Amino acid sequence: MYQPSTSNRLLYTLFIAQSLFSAGQIAIFTLIAIVATQLSGTESAAGLPSSTQTFTQAFAAFPIAVVMGRFGRRVGLTLGYALGAVGAVVGIIAILQGVFPLLLLSAAFLGMSRASADQSRFAAGELFPKDMRARMIGRVIFAGTIGAVAGPALVDPAGRVAASLGLPADSGPWLIAFGLYGLASLLILLVLRPDPMRIGRAIADEEEQVEAVDSPRQPVRPLRTLLMLPTVQLAILSILVSQTVMVVLMVLTPLHMEHHNHTRGAISMVISAHTLGMFGLSAVTGYLIDRIGRIPMLVAAGVTLILAALLAPVAQGEFMLAVALFLLGLGWNFGYVAGSSLLADALQGAERARVQGVNDSLVAFAAGIGSLSSGPLFAAGGYGAVSAIGIVLTLVLMVMVYWLTRPRLEARAI
Repeated sequence: MYQPSTSNRLLYTLFIAQSLFSAGQIAIFTLIAIVATQLSGTESAAGLPSSTQTFTQAFAAFPIAVVMGRFGRRVGLTLGYALGAVGAVVGIIAILQGVFPLLLLSAAFLGMSRASADQSRFAAGELFPKDMRARMIGRVIFAGTIGAVAGPALVDPAGRVAASLGLPADSGPWLIAFGLYGLASLLILLVLRPDPMRIGRAIADEEEQVEAVDSPRQPVRPLRTLLMLPTVQLAILSILVSQTVMVVLMVLTPLHMEHHNHTRGAISMVISAHTLGMFGLSAVTGYLIDRIGRIPMLVAAGVTLILAALLAPVAQGEFMLAVALFLLGLGWNFGYVAGSSLLADALQGAERARVQGVNDSLVAFAAGIGSLSSGPLFAAGGYGAVSAIGIVLTLVLMVMVYWLTRPRLEARAI
């Protein structure tokens, strides 16, 4: 049974845990390419830890979702944050011993942790009725703002703490991440009760009983059947395209700016604007999705991503690049929150974990492939070619939005 006080308490727990995780993740991200170059002895290995983390996340997302489906969100999230703490310890050892393969192993643990942490948005959606779901998903995604602000700010003090303990200063982000991940794991283990999945299934049962007047309640459907549902396909495609377009353009923006002689400060400002677009308005996005609807906001996502991809390669100054990257982040936010909400809406309570795991696996694979292919694409055709790919992918999404919702639109017109 839905009890607002209980659901709100659990939502705040998820938000705090995700904020801790995000801060640790961004702190590590700030130095990981530099550390990878130092340990490997070559700049060509700078991106390997991030790629390792992304693909491990892709492989781990479905098994972790199965664990959550069987044992609940509390067990899965506790395990995920604990794996992040293990990864942080391995990272400290890698830096202390100067062993690059250990850094990759650390990244693999962090990828498994990320696969679990990303499920927290779905856990938040389970705590509330359908008409509030997008807002609550948006609030947990907003936790990324905490990480974007706190993560880089923690790097220098964490380095000083590490040095005071006799560790290399560069291991500071991994040291602080160990503490943050451990705290998040402990918080979820002790406070996330009752399990959000239990509440979600109770809410789903209530909603299905109301709808049973018009249609009989369905049994739990096989995974293959669920993945063939047009609404599920549209939800997964919207998240996948939003993530891929965002990653491909965002990853290469600093390199594009460096080629045009922008300062490090200008690059940081543009990336900060992008991060603000990604996370800063998540609560507002969730409200709009609940108010206007999932499909209209997917259209808004597509339009915003296309505007960003058109503007980015022709922007001359730092301000216009910041506007383009803000729009890129905002378009991602629209598509990610609306798609996540649509996916939760399309499934019964007992069906969600498996499909959400498949979704996160596909999205991580797509982002990883996009990140790996963006460099050669940039070398061959420049920033404009990368933007063109982003536009094409977004147009595919727009066509699918129209195609898969056309029967609904035609029925409404009759």
